[in-house]
Amino acid sequence: MSIESVRAFFRANAPDIDVIETEASSATVALAAEAHGVEPDQIAKTICIRVGERTVLVVMAGTARLDNRKCRETLGGKPRMLAADEVLEATSHPVGGVCPFGLSSALPVYCDRSLEKFDTVVPAAGATNAAVRIPPQRMAALTAAEWVDVAQG
Repeated sequence: MSIESVRAFFRANAPDIDVIETEASSATVALAAEAHGVEPDQIAKTICIRVGERTVLVVMAGTARLDNRKCRETLGGKPRMLAADEVLEATSHPVGGVCPFGLSSALPVYCDRSLEKFDTVVPAAGATNAAVRIPPQRMAALTAAEWVDVAQG
C-alpha cells in the first residue's frame, strides 16, 4: 500500500502533483532516468540511513554519493545504510520506491544541495515503477526537509 500512502500525501498536500506509474521498473537511477526521459542526476534518489540512534532520509542527485566526513560533520555521526527490510519498516516503501512522501512515521528529511541546480527532479513515489515530477524547493518544503551538503565532490 506504499504507493497509496504517497497518493494520499499528495491529495492532502499538493493535489496538483500526480503520481506517474510506468510499465518499466524505475528501481534504479539508470532505469528511472530512462523511464522518465531525464538525466540520471535529475533522479532524486532517497537514501535511508542510520546516524547514531536516528533513522533519517537523505534525498540527493541520482549519481551523487554520500561523503562520510560531511555526514559526520552535518548529521552528527557516521552514516550506516539500512538493510532492505529495515528501510521498508522505517518508511513503508520498498527499496527502489523509497521517497520522503507518505511515510508510515515521521523521519527527518535532508535534501542535498546536489538537487538545487534542477528546475524539476524525479523522486520515486512508493513503488519501483512510480515517481513524481517536482521542483526540488517544493519537495523540500512539502517534507519539511533541511538543505545540507553531504555529497562527495
